[in-house]
Amino acid sequence: MLLRVFTEPQQGASYDQLLAVARTAEEEGFDAFFRSDHFLRMGSGDGLPGPTDAWTTLAGLARDTQRIRLGTLVSSATFRWPGLLAIQVAQVDAMSGGRVELGLGAGWFAQEHAAYGVPFPSSVKERFDRLEEQLAIVHGLWSTPAGERFAFDGAHYQLEESPALPRPVQSPHPPIVIGGSGPSRTPGLAAQYADEFNVPPGPHDAATAKAMYDRVRAACERIDRDPATLALSAVTMVCVGAGEDELERRAAGIGHPLEKLRAGAAVGTPKEVVDKLGAYAEAGCERVYLQLFDLGDLDHLRLIAAEVAPHL
Repeated sequence: MLLRVFTEPQQGASYDQLLAVARTAEEEGFDAFFRSDHFLRMGSGDGLPGPTDAWTTLAGLARDTQRIRLGTLVSSATFRWPGLLAIQVAQVDAMSGGRVELGLGAGWFAQEHAAYGVPFPSSVKERFDRLEEQLAIVHGLWSTPAGERFAFDGAHYQLEESPALPRPVQSPHPPIVIGGSGPSRTPGLAAQYADEFNVPPGPHDAATAKAMYDRVRAACERIDRDPATLALSAVTMVCVGAGEDELERRAAGIGHPLEKLRAGAAVGTPKEVVDKLGAYAEAGCERVYLQLFDLGDLDHLRLIAAEVAPHL
């Protein structure tokens, strides 16, 4: 199982804080550093120093790291025009030497759109329609052979005679990640366009993840895609302590009661967390994104690398 680091910078984080986490993750052997793509803090607190733009951050990390993979869970289709998003991601892919992955979703957080003047379709169906067109466009632009042109005539987006440049470094293109708990449309989009299907954060356990994996595998089979070509992953909050005192301190640091966290997320002693993540592996999960909230606690990452990762 690959261990990836997942951060939520909209809660308040500077680029330097994110860089410190990414570099520590790289030094400790984690597979990837991913971040959310949001512009407004969730829950109480002042959110200082404020949000950071996902693709600006990843462009900086592309030059400030060497090995670790970089990506979003997930960029919202409401934030960027699909042609421009394809250009942005291709450029960051080149800047990183081919280490970028694009997580793309329909968008859901109406308040952040209102806070920054971003149009937000109130209809879930329209948001998913836009996501489907964006996936078709990004995938189409990246898949257009050199020297040919790409066009798209959809209900929401139209492209004419696009040269489909720049080309991403990765071949055939940067991996596309699609996630969500929807029972029908999300599995279908993942089967058609994704390189990885992700179970998002939430009150999920390994059994719930397995049910989602089964749905997306079935969606692959319906379009004659080999389900084995779709990587499977999940997000879970992580809080590990070498002993109970350290565990209590870390839980307090992220503002959650330890007993509540321990019931569902990857929380506990290293052995407890190995067992919980092992259950995800048995369900079919190949990559787990460890959701971190205290970005100043770099020793937390070092403990996970030393005491959890070797057993997975």
